[in-house]
Amino acid sequence: MPTLYDFSRAPSPRRARILLAEKGIAHDTVIVDLAVGEQLSDGYRSINPACTLPALKLDDGSVLPDNPAIAAWAEASQPEPALLGRTPLEKADVASWNAKIEHECFMAIAEAMRNTAPAMKDRALPGPSNYAQIPELATRGMARLNDFIARFERHMTGRDWVATGHFTQADITAAVALDFARVLRIDAYADHPAVAAWRARLAERPAFSL
Repeated sequence: MPTLYDFSRAPSPRRARILLAEKGIAHDTVIVDLAVGEQLSDGYRSINPACTLPALKLDDGSVLPDNPAIAAWAEASQPEPALLGRTPLEKADVASWNAKIEHECFMAIAEAMRNTAPAMKDRALPGPSNYAQIPELATRGMARLNDFIARFERHMTGRDWVATGHFTQADITAAVALDFARVLRIDAYADHPAVAAWRARLAERPAFSL
């Protein structure tokens, strides 16, 4: 059985938890405590030298070190339900939206949080190396996030799902990112009725309680 390296309060491993649950892929869980820097320990570095979560260790000992690898493996291992798209066009749309959300929403939140939070001093970027905070990037991150939310509301108006006519990985990525915006005291669903209605549909899925 695969082993997921996880931390309940972090958004990136939550994406993997939801995806594996939607796929019905059973796994063991090992908690890596980001709050005390356990991801930088020698023990975890030997598993994932990138020092990031999530990671998924397979039965043969292979380690999938990030969400893209985990999603690709899960889709190939268990094609249904199809979370990366069914047709060539759907696959393109899911990949495009997933990348857009990663860069324009997730990274905006990370810029704002990691460049201001006292606990992130000298840890402005995840990974094995230390980087100093740059307050100007936090200001830019907040602006980027607010701009993305406004554009996402326009995109979701009249739509049930982010990228295709059915639930996909793009919905997982967007929901986890926008849920995490609360760390910046931003409610991505207030005053955005289309986004709020989409998030309410997701709340009906058991995987989103994870």
